[in-house]
Amino acid sequence: MLEVRNLTKEYPVPAGRLPVLSDINLSLNPGESVSIVGPSGSGKSTLLYVLGALEPPTSGTILLDGINPFALAERKLAAFRNSQIGFVFQDHHLLPQCSVLENVLIPTLVSGGPDQDFQRIARELLDQVGLSPRLHHRPQELSGGEKQRVALARALVQKPRLVLCDEPTGNLDHESAEAVASLLLELHRIQKTILVLVTHNQDLARRLARKHELRNTRLVELI
Repeated sequence: MLEVRNLTKEYPVPAGRLPVLSDINLSLNPGESVSIVGPSGSGKSTLLYVLGALEPPTSGTILLDGINPFALAERKLAAFRNSQIGFVFQDHHLLPQCSVLENVLIPTLVSGGPDQDFQRIARELLDQVGLSPRLHHRPQELSGGEKQRVALARALVQKPRLVLCDEPTGNLDHESAEAVASLLLELHRIQKTILVLVTHNQDLARRLARKHELRNTRLVELI
């Protein structure tokens, strides 16, 4: 379960403190999903970075299955983030020198390397996203939609509890965006992850079970 309680995030500026997130509260169970919309600069990506334990909040609490990642020592925090949180960004961030399969297995290197179980899971995920014939191809040999499908498989290879997506279809044409969105939601259903997705795409936002908007630093649920 993801629990966000009274979360705030501020940045120091010459005039004092700049509030970006104010009194954010959110609760999601495994298998639940939420989209977050809002204008550019409203703090959507900042919220994802805080939820993903990449940036600490100014105040408030984040609990994932009862664990506050920011209460962990640095090395334990890194291990927790690697194993429990999957990230899908607008840019795929694939390593050009690695094959499709190797890119998917990269997160497993932190936990000692890709054993047979991870190899099997990676191949199954790549089969689910339709890339079994491309296991040994390099990123430069793939289309934009295929690269983002590799990034999606990479985010899920360790079966994280929480999956965070920042404009996952933003760089894709309409057809590829639809395909990636459908795969994302299908894999979310299969793995019963907690899914938080930031997007400007209203059609994509409506496909998730719940929809919120960041408005004047506050998170408002839309009916």
